[in-house]
This record gives sequence, C-alpha cells and structure tokens, in this order.
Amino acid sequence: MWNTRFESPRRLLVAAWRAGVAAVHGETLLRTVSRLEGDRWYLGLPQRRERCVVLPSPADGGRLRLLGAGKAAASLARGIEAVLGERIDAGRVVVKHGHAETLRRARLLEAGHPLPDAASAQAAAAMLTFVERSAPTDLYLVLLTGGASALLAAPAAGLTLEDKAQVSRLLVECGASIQQINVVRRHLSRIKGGQLARALAPARSITLAISDVLGDDPAAIGSGPTAADPSTYAEALAVLRQFGLAASVPPAVLRRLQAGVEGRLAETPKPGDGVLQAADYVVLAGLREALAAAVAAARGMGCEVVEWTGPLAGDTHSRAREFAGRLRQLAMGRGRNAPPLLLVAGGETTLQVRGGGRGGRCQEFATCVAGELEGVAGLAVLAAGTDGTDGPTAAAGGFADGGTWPRARQAGLDPAALLADNDTHRLLAASGDLFVTGPTGTNVADLMLGIAMTAGDSPAERRLP
Repeated sequence: MWNTRFESPRRLLVAAWRAGVAAVHGETLLRTVSRLEGDRWYLGLPQRRERCVVLPSPADGGRLRLLGAGKAAASLARGIEAVLGERIDAGRVVVKHGHAETLRRARLLEAGHPLPDAASAQAAAAMLTFVERSAPTDLYLVLLTGGASALLAAPAAGLTLEDKAQVSRLLVECGASIQQINVVRRHLSRIKGGQLARALAPARSITLAISDVLGDDPAAIGSGPTAADPSTYAEALAVLRQFGLAASVPPAVLRRLQAGVEGRLAETPKPGDGVLQAADYVVLAGLREALAAAVAAARGMGCEVVEWTGPLAGDTHSRAREFAGRLRQLAMGRGRNAPPLLLVAGGETTLQVRGGGRGGRCQEFATCVAGELEGVAGLAVLAAGTDGTDGPTAAAGGFADGGTWPRARQAGLDPAALLADNDTHRLLAASGDLFVTGPTGTNVADLMLGIAMTAGDSPAERRLP
C-alpha cells in the first residue's frame, strides 16, 4: 500500500485512472481470459458468462479469419494472435491513424476518426472484398471497439463519403447523442447495422467487443455492423428533424431516408433475421470493469472511495457542475487526518459545439469543473477518455483544480471566453493541465475522478500541483 500522505493528488488520480484502463486492455484481456483445449477455445470472462468457441477444422476446409475495427482493435488482434497463432488464416483490421500495432496474421489499415476520411472508405471496401466467397465452414472473429463507425465508411448507393461526413459533423455539433448519431449512420451505410453480418453469411461469426456504450448494446457499439438493428429509416429521419437538420444535410441523404420510409429500400437486418442466425456476440468488457478496477486501486492506496450513482450522461457542462458540487460537498467537514477521498464516475457526456476552438468532451468537462473549483484548495479532478484521445486532439483529457483558471489568466488567456469558444485544449495547455497518454489499447468511454485531500495529508496539500 502506498503512503498517500506523501503522494500528490494528481499522482493518485492518474494511478486510479491507469488501473481502470489496464483492466480493460484488449490484448491483456484476451490473453488472461482465454483457455485453448484442442479445437475448443474458452473465454472465461470475469463477471460475465463463460463462452466456448468451436474452431474450424482445416480437414473440412474451414478457415479462421480476423476482422477488426475500432481504436483498440489492434490490441484485441494482438491478443487473438497470441492465443490462436498459426490457426488464423488471415485478417483485416482497421484502427485510427496513429493507433497501429504490429500484427503477424492480419493486415493492419489506418483511417480517420472522429470524422471518416478516404482511408475509412478504402478500409471498408477492403473488408467487404475480403469476406467475399465465405463458406459455411469458415469462422470469422470480428474484433470491435469504439471508433469503428468512423473507421469503416461504406456509403450506401447514391451517397458520397463527404455526404456522410457532413451529416456526422452536423449531428456532433448540434449535440446529438451517440445513440442518435448511430441511428442515422446505420441507414446511410452498406456495412453498419448488421450489414457486415449479412455480407459474412453463410460463414459463422463471433464478435468480440470492448464496449464504449452505456448499457453495452451491440447495436450501438461501432454502429453494430454484426448486430441486429432495431432502428428504422423513419427514426433516422426523425433525428434529423429533431435537430432542425433536414434542410442542412446533403439532398441525397434526405432522398435516401425518405425512400426508406416509403419502403423503396430494404431495411437493415432486424432481430430474428436469418442472416444473423450464425452470428454470435460477446462483450468482453466495458465501463463497469474499468470503474471497478479504479475503485479497487484507490482503496488499495488507502483512499476512501465514493462511487457516482449510475453513468454520467447528458450535457457536459451540467454534469461537470454537478460533479464539482458533489466533490465539494464530500470534502466538507472531513477530519484533519482523514484519508484522501476519491469520487469515481464514468460515462459519456454530450458536448454541444458552439465555438470554433479545439478540444473534446473530457477537456470541456475538466475546464468547466475548474471554473467551479476556482480558489478552492485541496480538490482536484481528472477527466479522461480511456482510449487516450479526446475529440480531435492528442490529449486524453485534462486535470482541474482551484488554480487552473488563475494559471490560464497568468498566461494571458480569458478562461470563460475560451470555454465559450470550445477552445479548451488551448486553455488546459496554457495552465499545464492537459493529460496526454497516447493510445491505450482500449476504449470504454470516459473516467471522471475527483479527489479531496485533507489538512493532515502533506505539508503542501493546500496548494495542489
């Protein structure tokens, strides 16, 4: 156990965050939970049901093949290769630019995120070509993590990549939830919403997912390329109308959705569709495992822990103010020699972009918290994405304490104005509060950790780093 009296608040926050991330690391997960007995591969998942996968028999001409998409798909692929090795015939795995890892049995592709680029379209086309002429004796292991929606861009007939990118950009900027965005995406694609499973038939498939979605809904993880899609064209059109975007999206998008509503286009595969009968789905880990590990690590370091009730969701600024208020409330009246108290939460808030600055929901969360904590000693917060990237930046998120806004002012900046312009990356860089980790090999939404130190913790506790 660490002696927390001589640990800084920031080091304790980072240690808890790293413990949460390590618990859901793709390669580590598959190496840890796998057991191979002949042609049977067992997945003994903590807190989840054990699964048994019967591998194809080479004597019958069966092939074991890999498909992967998402920011942590390469990490999962490395785990699969470590366990199944030469049994794997070949594969295609697409990750975000800069998230590549060395693979032995699968070809690695890189593409754009959070907005799809030309490489996203090329990756989706390569994947669909790769699965052509699949046989009933084949088994595809589909490795799926958050980010797959942007990384696999296969525009439906009559649409361009720019059409899809413009729709995604408009939905993000108006504050649509990830669930709403995915409803639209699935109906503008040839690969999302169960359509990859349709392309794989008649082969068997099993999807191994790390979930970045609250509730672990397979239809929402990566826009559900191998899962049944319960949403409809009518719902996709309703999302655009709800946010007043019907007149702003490309005309071809509106025409497609309207044609679907009128029954002139085939719907995505729905629950019970025959093409999904040979498609199994396993969620390897999600936010709850990361939170449990962060809590255990904090307690192991001697901290008192308070867990947030339920996931953090909804408006980023509202949730940040609530989090700061709760942390301040917990800090009140604590004894001089009480251990540090850690407030642990996780989720995915919704950030409505109104300005032209750079940042992401975690940096925005941290900046908003910092405004609420200005001048308050003994409290600090870390808000960071478990994938190591927040929005279109190289930062995972940011720290916040009572000195964040004053430090930004000392650098000649106006924190309130930068927050209003969504320019939180610039603010936190100037205040020394950016949290940069690089790719982590996982993606299970965001962790928000707040710490309250007490007067007896260290001689310097009243002025946080």
